Amino acid sequence: MDWPVSWLTVHDDGAPVFPEVEETGDTYLANASLKARTVAVTFGVPALADDSGIEVDALGGRPGVRSARYAGERASDEENLRELLRAIKGVPGGGRTARYRCFAVLSSPDGTLAAAEGVCEGTLAAAPRGDGGFGYDPAFVPAGWDETMAELPPGEKDRISHRGKAFRALRAALEGATGNQG
Repeated sequence: MDWPVSWLTVHDDGAPVFPEVEETGDTYLANASLKARTVAVTFGVPALADDSGIEVDALGGRPGVRSARYAGERASDEENLRELLRAIKGVPGGGRTARYRCFAVLSSPDGTLAAAEGVCEGTLAAAPRGDGGFGYDPAFVPAGWDETMAELPPGEKDRISHRGKAFRALRAALEGATGNQG
């Protein structure tokens, strides 16, 4: 991101040990808030977190907030994808509508939160295609595209993705709240 701040992530060399946060919320917003608030309070600095998932209309919106655990608590991305494709097997193409949804949350150390949502509408392919991305990307075809998320170049994927939209909306909300336009 091109925000005018210094970022520290769990992947940075020399980063402190980030707290493990169990996603116990019933919504993406609840889980993202829990993660951001925990890190902000632990380190005494503002913290950014997100939670996201895929919602399939033919499955009543599932897997939703349980997307990372759809095939079981310790399931891999491949196992989750296989289970999703199994669950929609036999659903005609027009009935495979789905969306990715993400909530991005910024928490201050005092617990004040700012949040924004991003959505990417699409459909599910009958079989996985592409080797980019992760999770359900090999089966998710964004609206207006013929390629799956796993087949799109990273920059294009970020431009249309639920996560990219959520973080850009959060930035816009924060800039609007502070009057800062840069």
